[in-house]
Amino acid sequence: MKPAPFSYERPRDLNSALSMLAASNGSAKIIAGGQSLGPMLNLRLVQPELIVDISGLAELKQAGLSGGELVLGALVTHADIEDGRTADVTRGAMRGVAANIAYRAVRNRGTIGGSLSHADPAADWVSALAALGARVTLRSLAGARTMAIEAFVVGALESALHAGEIVEAIHVPARAASAHWGYAKSCRKTGEFAHAIGAVLVDPAATARVVIGAIDTAPIVVTDAAELFGGRIAADYKQRFDARVADALLMKAGIDDAAQRHIHVSVLKRAVLEAAA
Repeated sequence: MKPAPFSYERPRDLNSALSMLAASNGSAKIIAGGQSLGPMLNLRLVQPELIVDISGLAELKQAGLSGGELVLGALVTHADIEDGRTADVTRGAMRGVAANIAYRAVRNRGTIGGSLSHADPAADWVSALAALGARVTLRSLAGARTMAIEAFVVGALESALHAGEIVEAIHVPARAASAHWGYAKSCRKTGEFAHAIGAVLVDPAATARVVIGAIDTAPIVVTDAAELFGGRIAADYKQRFDARVADALLMKAGIDDAAQRHIHVSVLKRAVLEAAA
């Protein structure tokens, strides 16, 4: 199957792109790496009147440190992160996640902003960045607004983007030297989207952030996860992990199938063990 007919524009700068989006009244789609939108166009799951190609916008390819955090332009690719072409304030966490996204060909073209905009709950960045406490800046002709990743992804393939808005940048806080990181996922085969994701950022001297991803809605994000560790975060958190609490969180999120919950809890436990290793 081929895409339905559409118009195509390649703006010269971000303001031009935003003007095109504003004028389209919601009938336009943005393309950058095209790893998500391309197949959707071919299957006619989306049929936009206009494609706005932002892949040439230099403003969105920048990456640097600001105020103690890493600021990544939306067009930074997975491979840029994997290969260390961006600064690493997460002490290897983001590089590890990037290196295990799909296949190298996808990582060469796929962008971090595109992945977040698509808001697939099974996408790695949706869960990993929420666990790392990252924020996203959205830009339109009216200005910019910034929010936490967990507030941005509001459902399966559903984000907080308004008509005429674009993901401009991702802000990743520095990982404390005392913080432990664990990330695990379960896939039917290497390179496929995960059907269970667990992400854990634990500081035994402070608190923990835990994410259960690749469920049928927005990931479960626990920003103060003491409840998963017997009510407090301590050096023995690996032994204190309570699978029953994780199972209850999944049930509350509407995961009724006990086998599915077992897989998610098992993957989350793997992430906890990796963090404690």
